[in-house]
Amino acid sequence: MSGTFVGMPAFPAAAHEAVRNPTLRGNLRHATHTIRAKREKAVAEVSDWAQLREAGRRIKDHTLRHLDRYLVQLEEAVTAAGGTVHWAVDADEANRIVAGLVKKTGESEVVKVKSMATQEIGLNEALEAEGIRAYETDLAELIVQLGEDRPSHILVPAIHRNRGEIRDIFAHEMAKWGRPAPDGLSDTPAELAEAARLHLREKFLRAKVGVSGANFMVAETGTLVVVESEGNGRMCLTLPETLISVVGIEKLVPTWRDLEVFLQTLPRSSTAERMNPYTSMWTGTTDGDGPRAFHLVLLDNGRTDTLADEVGRQALRCIRCSACLNVCPVYERAGGHAYGSVYPGPIGAILSPQLRGTASEIDASLPYASSLCGACYDVCPVAIDIPEVLVHLRERVVAGGPVVRGGNKVVLKPAKGHAAERAAMRAARWAFAHPGVLRTGQRLASRTRRFHPRTLPGPGGAWSGTRDLPTVPAEPFRDWWLRTHGGSGRDGAK
Repeated sequence: MSGTFVGMPAFPAAAHEAVRNPTLRGNLRHATHTIRAKREKAVAEVSDWAQLREAGRRIKDHTLRHLDRYLVQLEEAVTAAGGTVHWAVDADEANRIVAGLVKKTGESEVVKVKSMATQEIGLNEALEAEGIRAYETDLAELIVQLGEDRPSHILVPAIHRNRGEIRDIFAHEMAKWGRPAPDGLSDTPAELAEAARLHLREKFLRAKVGVSGANFMVAETGTLVVVESEGNGRMCLTLPETLISVVGIEKLVPTWRDLEVFLQTLPRSSTAERMNPYTSMWTGTTDGDGPRAFHLVLLDNGRTDTLADEVGRQALRCIRCSACLNVCPVYERAGGHAYGSVYPGPIGAILSPQLRGTASEIDASLPYASSLCGACYDVCPVAIDIPEVLVHLRERVVAGGPVVRGGNKVVLKPAKGHAAERAAMRAARWAFAHPGVLRTGQRLASRTRRFHPRTLPGPGGAWSGTRDLPTVPAEPFRDWWLRTHGGSGRDGAK
């Protein structure tokens, strides 16, 4: 199955199918509740969590306001340290750059550190088209790759799989990619992890090219940072002769001191750990230590367009902790695949429509994939007000539809599928502007109340099928006030 998410149905259709899968819902419920409970304990240990959260928000906002300056500073620092910086305006350019760099080495395979950015641009598929095989080395990403599946969670891409399913994938698919799974493999975590370790070890020792993303980039030193829990990242970052890192331009922090804040908040919000077991940092190249060649591909791919939106730009603060997914009631029931993006859950519902635009049916539906309960904002370690951005994007979809950018112009095309809603809002505005019409309508509604349906007709029936429509009162409030108070006081009825 392709990992590009092309042709996915809109969220309502995909979610409708997902909620009918009891195995999927059981896997998601168990995993998200477990991670959520552990995170709460880890965060409760920190007495100044609120201050750290606010510091993270301010650092990110400051960096985004001065992104042009810090990117130039980063390029200068990386170059001075022996690295090479490449700029990619979109996914196609980034994929061409990476494929070209791998071909120059004469190699036909690469090992990869878990990277959302490379998933976003479809790098594995692009490399495969050029005759280069990419091996995922993160355990969950390995499960997804061997199963010809798609990631469904930012932190735990195979969260939708249980141990039995993973055992079957290893037993049937490992041999096609390298060392086969041991005979008689059980579904115990220790045996599954050992099978993955043996399978991947030969790839680590053989690979000459590594591909990574980065959790953070420090502008003042040109240092890149990857945090992980398995050690596969450390192997990919140190053993290959060539390292290529594809990183979104928003992953910058200005200074080492700024980095200290996020190294406290990210582990607790993602893996519920005080510190990640492996925190790898590298600055350019060093003789006799690590890769001999380092290339940094700075990825835009819609980020500068997102930065131009004063409300939506806060999505670029995201440090990919996935805390919002684990508390979201919609994600827990629908799963990550329903979002049709490598960024699922609440953050994906605001990030994907901004990076990709809202021209497609799936992207136009994502701002509605939320109950607006606000739990995602409460747990976000950089205080992204996801409900605010969701409502903002809904306004864009309804009022303006797809955003078409050409040169320096932004053109709003009429949105499809919202004509009835816009007509209803225009009619309501007109009625509220004419008190006589409003009063007549209220009296008519009261006098015909016994004929009102219990459910809404048409598509609205799905909503009212599980909710009671409010009962229209026997008389409007204005008439009741006139009858009981004789029209005295500030009734506004006359």
